[in-house]
Amino acid sequence: MADAEHLQITQYLSFMLDDEIFAVDVARVREILEFRGANRIPQVPQYMRGVINLRGSVVPVIDLRLLFGLSETQKTINTCVIVLEVRVGDETVIAGALADSVREVLELEPQEIEAPPRLGAHLNTDFIKGMGKRNDQFLMLLNIDRVFGNEAMGVILQAEAAEAAPAHLGEVA
Repeated sequence: MADAEHLQITQYLSFMLDDEIFAVDVARVREILEFRGANRIPQVPQYMRGVINLRGSVVPVIDLRLLFGLSETQKTINTCVIVLEVRVGDETVIAGALADSVREVLELEPQEIEAPPRLGAHLNTDFIKGMGKRNDQFLMLLNIDRVFGNEAMGVILQAEAAEAAPAHLGEVA
């Protein structure tokens, strides 16, 4: 891999989206919650499932399946929200990533991680930090800051502002 910093990170939280295994740096994971639903926010992209109340704080939830062009996550007994610390410039924002299920925390040695695949000039794979290999299975190691990216973070910040603003009935914009 090009960035030596990423070779030092060895612990990842793995989770499922559809039939694929993904993983994020465990140091960026705050907690894992059972998904009970989210309060919808009007006029946001479909991948923005809404916000949840986490001990008095508004936490936006992104459906990773929709963000990655898959079908919407269906609520099951295993569906969960992975609460993450996402860096936006100099700021850290707390956001939730909806996943089908969490698998395990695993350690990967640098030699078990390959560079992300090159899929051509028109396909953006910057959100993939690398490909891990474990027991003849590949897992996509996500760069969570790039997954949430500028567009998704703009939606998240907009949702947080909308939830924090007091409701004023009868006002005209």
